[in-house]
Amino acid sequence: MNNKKTLVLGASPNPERVSNEAVLRLKRNEVPLALVGIREGEIDGEKILTGTPAIDDVHTVTLYIGAKNQPQYYDYIVGLKPKRIIFNPGTENPEFFTIASEKGIETLNACTLVMLAVGNY
Repeated sequence: MNNKKTLVLGASPNPERVSNEAVLRLKRNEVPLALVGIREGEIDGEKILTGTPAIDDVHTVTLYIGAKNQPQYYDYIVGLKPKRIIFNPGTENPEFFTIASEKGIETLNACTLVMLAVGNY
């Protein structure tokens, strides 16, 4: 599983946020990570970047930002050329789902935490 570099978009240093738990579990499963959030910070030694930083070899983008805040990231995410995008609960977005699918990106309305727990990440 460790070859699926994952961008966690909406990463938060707040331990009460689901994105924080996702980072910890991805790290525990030895998934290479890149973190982007609205504020700089750290999660278990992983730096949270801001803006739209260049990130190479992204396999998966897992979203933790709501649909209304996603449009500003459409071009950025598609430009990273990920193999898949996971729309976690609360981030479902039919518009972006369609855009990404038309670009050949696998799109899933799923939960990263559940996928990791059942071994189908």
